[in-house]
Formats: sequence, C-alpha cells, structure tokens
Amino acid sequence: MFEVLTAQGIHLSYGSSQAVKGAGIVLRRGEIAAVTGASGSGKSSLLYCLAGVLPVSQGEVRFEGRVLGDLDDGELSSLRRDRFGFVFQYGELLPELTVEENAALPLRLAGQRKAQAFAAARDVLGRLGLADLRDRRPSQVSGGQNQRIAVARALVHQPAVVFADEPTGSLDSVNAEAVLEEFLTLARSQQSAVVLVTHDADVAARADTRYTMVDGVLALQGRSAR
Repeated sequence: MFEVLTAQGIHLSYGSSQAVKGAGIVLRRGEIAAVTGASGSGKSSLLYCLAGVLPVSQGEVRFEGRVLGDLDDGELSSLRRDRFGFVFQYGELLPELTVEENAALPLRLAGQRKAQAFAAARDVLGRLGLADLRDRRPSQVSGGQNQRIAVARALVHQPAVVFADEPTGSLDSVNAEAVLEEFLTLARSQQSAVVLVTHDADVAARADTRYTMVDGVLALQGRSAR
C-alpha cells in the first residue's frame, strides 16, 4: 500500500521534559492506526507532531515524501486545511454555525463555492444519518450527534490523513460504538488514513495497526492482515 505519512526518530521536548522519545510510524492510505496509553504518556503530543501542529525537536515527519519541518507556516496551514482532517474528543464545533455549515467548513475555507461545499456536506451528513439535522445548531442536537458532525467535518474534503484525539472519549458506550463504526467505515471507504489516539483498548482493537505509548516511548503492538 502507498505510504502517506511516516515519522522517524522524532523527539519533542518541553524544556527539560521529553514528551516524545524517538517515535517512528509508517501510515498507509486507508490504514487505521491506534495509539493507546495512559493519560500523560505523550499520545496527544505525538499526534500534534505528526499533524505538523508541533515542531519536532529531533527527527522528521514526512507527508507524501515532504518533510514537514521544511515547510513554512503558510505551506503547513494549507496542508492541514486541505489534506488533513481532525476529530477531537469534544467535537469543537462552532456554535454559531448550523450543522451543515460546520460540516462544510473545510471546503469553504479552501475556497470552494457555497453550493458545492454544502452539497458535499449534505452527502457526508446523510451517510452519517444526520440529513434531517442540517439546519440545526450544535446546541440543538445530542452529544453523539455532535460527534458525528465533527466526523463529517473531518472527512468532507476527503483528506489523506485524519488525526483523531480521543474521538469517543466523551460519549457513552452505545454512542461511542456507533460513532466509531461510522467514522472508520467512512474513512476506509474514501481511503483516508487515520491516526487514532485513545485510552480504550476496545477502540484500539478496531484498528489495523496498534501502538502503545509509555512515558513518551512508542511501541508497535500488532498489525492485522487486511
């Protein structure tokens, strides 16, 4: 399979404290990779390094062959907007926008016309069972529905890589299972790779590749045949 994101020997330090210690990862198109570990183990720091949000102290992260550390701020911003998708634990939707407007946001920020962006948003919302909610605002829908909207926003522009930081951590078990199933099915169907940070072993078990992180050290735990 085509390698879309790789990291080699990456370190991240906050002063004298090392959050990530020599981590390496290879992510292929359509692959789901899960990173588990205790709170404070460095999982989120690793995720933000891979996404180019935090600059690494050592090592390198490559996306489609390009070293993220060689890109300027404008190039990194464009990359995160156009080629990456993000799902956060609490959704982080914009409360003043409708469901449809939230879902269409990446396309609108990329300059796509409103009609085209909204049509794409409606398609993804429909696939996630949210078609009837598109004119509501986040405060008018449930927590599980809000997280589905966040998934729609992350996938609407068919990104090469989706970075998910505890995407089901704020949900009950029923909603968590439903959101995770829809998220992974949709990501795989459009061949988006996913880096999924979670503390939940059951969530990680759904991934193709599983890593654990302990005190900033990343270790490969297993890889499923696909």
